[in-house]
Amino acid sequence: MPKTSARLLALLSLLQTRRDWSGTVLADRLDISLRTVRRDVDRLRELGYPIAAVKGPDGGYRLGAGTELPPLLFDDEQAVALTIALQIAATTPGNGLAEPAERALNTIRQVMPSRLRHRVDAVRVTAVEPPATRPAAPVDGDVLLTVSAAVHAREILRFDYAAGAADEPPRRVEPHHVITWDGRWYLIAWDLDRDDWRTFRADRITPHTPNGPRFTPRVLPGGDVAAFVTGTFRGSGDSSGNWPCQGTVILNLPAATVALYTRDGVVEEIGPYRCRLTLGSWSWPSLAAAIARYDADFEVVGPDELAGAFEHLARRFTRTTAGPVARSGRWYRGSAPDVADMPEAPRTP
Repeated sequence: MPKTSARLLALLSLLQTRRDWSGTVLADRLDISLRTVRRDVDRLRELGYPIAAVKGPDGGYRLGAGTELPPLLFDDEQAVALTIALQIAATTPGNGLAEPAERALNTIRQVMPSRLRHRVDAVRVTAVEPPATRPAAPVDGDVLLTVSAAVHAREILRFDYAAGAADEPPRRVEPHHVITWDGRWYLIAWDLDRDDWRTFRADRITPHTPNGPRFTPRVLPGGDVAAFVTGTFRGSGDSSGNWPCQGTVILNLPAATVALYTRDGVVEEIGPYRCRLTLGSWSWPSLAAAIARYDADFEVVGPDELAGAFEHLARRFTRTTAGPVARSGRWYRGSAPDVADMPEAPRTP
């Protein structure tokens, strides 16, 4: 590579690493004169890179955003990371960006040097979503861009929401975060008409233009979006991120064995073949059923609601093993259940 070209690439690489550079520091880093720095900056500007002059005692330079996308410079690690990210986007169902991600991946691969292309071609990543009875609906990429732009600009967003009534007026919200959860895209926003935080599925949003006025962002409950979203989908209704029902039992199993099958819980060893397990769920019966899946003897540490849930399931299973009995036109196995014995239906977000 000619010396001048190599120097231009080195200068561009430095300008991309931080916001402002003084001319003196650039000259020292590249071992050239200030005059050469100015000349190389002019060459980069001719190539389409928007490099602005920064006022100061020594003068300086800043690489800004332009109206067109000029050639980009990536080191080997950046190129590999970008390739993997694009592969994931291209193979993730329902994100609405698979086709443009695939085109971007092919474009980047074509301009890579052969040594790097061989490394990248050896990396094959496919995003596999777990089986679902209701697969995530595809999301229009333009919708994601519109919603994300409103979040960034802090502008009130108006949209029709498919889950609402047919004659329902457009929703008016202060958009705060665009997130993904279990293969779906969601908007976290403050609903101006309902005066509360709401979570909207992006595939059900049809934006109205133009956006409304700018707003001052409210503080998300708890201040952490991950905890807020986790608490919302777990049904706790707060920003703790915890399950609404949490309990502890002593299992007659080694802690190492239980840990292999515990994705979301705390396992503490209390002996060679005993451990303390703390789990959470959206209801007490579902928590009791999750603990029963470990197929081992156990004792309930607490709370009392968990012990009551095991009693409730025991009665239900006992009825199931008996013969069918009819009541009010419906058939049950064993004696018909008492309405008071039924747990309250869980509330879903």
